[in-house]
Amino acid sequence: MGRRSRHTAEELRELAIQSAHQIIAENGLAGISARAIARRIGYSAGTLYNIFGSLDELVLEVEGLLLEALDRRLSQVAAEGPSRHQLNKLARAYLSFSRENEKVWSIVAQRVLPFNKSTPPWYSERLERLSDHFEDALASQLPEMKNSPKSLKQSARVVWAALHGISLMSATRKLPPMCYESVQHIADDLIETYLAGLQERSNRSRPSA
Repeated sequence: MGRRSRHTAEELRELAIQSAHQIIAENGLAGISARAIARRIGYSAGTLYNIFGSLDELVLEVEGLLLEALDRRLSQVAAEGPSRHQLNKLARAYLSFSRENEKVWSIVAQRVLPFNKSTPPWYSERLERLSDHFEDALASQLPEMKNSPKSLKQSARVVWAALHGISLMSATRKLPPMCYESVQHIADDLIETYLAGLQERSNRSRPSA
């Protein structure tokens, strides 16, 4: 009882999220349960449900931590300054992060909210921040796209969504076996092909001399 009195609700919330993260990192999503988390932090499963409402909400918070960490990794790439291969550098950082955190990253693909639950706004905002990194990089590599902000944002989302899908398929072992040693090459080919298409479209839209 003494241990329980030492934590505020917010402290207990953070303890539970960190413990859930550790359990998933060790055993994957299959190893997570309210009882396992409660046992690790010294509280009852009922206490966890009083704070989070459901195990799904707690797992979603773990995803939130993961997305924040990825955002910081991509920000480090951006801080190095613009490069003619900025999108490829972001892709390399994105895929490296997903490999380093493979078991936890796989919950992004495996976790499914109940049909009557919607994704909270903060989660969508964190995904949007990831996409923003690709928007900035795309604007750096194809400056003419700044003239069409809507098209720039849409194109950046296409690149991000494709890369996100590759990382999730890799983490959940859904890619063909021959692809795992060349995931980065697949991403590079995707980016270079898409950039070439955007450049060609831009060239066609320019008025003839």
